[in-house]
Amino acid sequence: MATLAEIRAKLQAADQRGKGNFQAGDNAIYAHWNIPEGTTSRVRFLPDGNEKNSFFWVERAMIKLPFAGIKGQADSKPVIVQVPCMEMYGEACPILAEVRPWFKDPSLEDMGRKYWKKKSYLFQGFVRENALSDDKTPENPIRRFVISPQIFNIIKAALMDPEMEELPTDLQRGLDFQIIKTSKGGYADYSTSKWSRKESALTAEEQAAVDQFGLYNLTDFLPKKPGEVELKVLTEMFEASVDGQPYDPDRWAQYFKPAGFNAGKGSDTAAGDDDVPFDGATPAKTTTAKPAAKVAAPVVEDHDEPAEAAAPVAANASSQKAQDILAMIRNRPKTA
Repeated sequence: MATLAEIRAKLQAADQRGKGNFQAGDNAIYAHWNIPEGTTSRVRFLPDGNEKNSFFWVERAMIKLPFAGIKGQADSKPVIVQVPCMEMYGEACPILAEVRPWFKDPSLEDMGRKYWKKKSYLFQGFVRENALSDDKTPENPIRRFVISPQIFNIIKAALMDPEMEELPTDLQRGLDFQIIKTSKGGYADYSTSKWSRKESALTAEEQAAVDQFGLYNLTDFLPKKPGEVELKVLTEMFEASVDGQPYDPDRWAQYFKPAGFNAGKGSDTAAGDDDVPFDGATPAKTTTAKPAAKVAAPVVEDHDEPAEAAAPVAANASSQKAQDILAMIRNRPKTA
């Protein structure tokens, strides 16, 4: 598991790249977006079960393709199909390659935002104080949290604070996170969410759950990486969407489909992850914890599209750059 200093170094390196470029079911996903306005849920994040992941979260990037309707259905309403952005897998995305130049033309900026990737972040942990009165803790109390960019930026900012001395996921000296829901301009607002100030250890029950069920490998809950055929299909769908064509289930349903759409038999490829705006809850591989059924969640927009659209994002920072930043953080004078 990465140290706090290593996480800070990677976050700072990512920031520099960005500035220069850039259930039903077992109820495993905790729907914090459903807590009442003016309430707080307190959660405790846990490390990723994938020890190769430096962070205790994974980033999910999806692209929404809007269609005016479904071909062959005269009374169909507009539908949206979500497809994985290839940058989520550290590869070039053919859709973003097409969209990036649009931001240089003011008349195309709005269209560019429509087709830009939307990010969310997948965490896991315990719900320690639950503001959802009708939520039932599943047999495996380790829940998954699908976090919007607004909340993630609060989490990230605290990790960069030199006064945070321990990883908040430390089993003995970690910190709880308070998800606080208010409203602003008629929309849900989580900007007052914050880390608790007091450290605490996992309870005996929580430690027993970790020992019994293990930690999720969060990468398993990302959408399955598209292969060569799926890449051709999603590029074709993107072009059809921009041209105003209807969604064609005969051509695309076995690969990608709108949420709730049932076209009969189809291949088990990247399709199906479209049903879950935040979390590809059907894992592509076996996890260390029992997978959950899918659950719908509201889409949260990521509003930093123009900044990231300037140029492709590098998949990894250079190792020398990372070491320089790590040394700088470690040598930072500590306050008394």
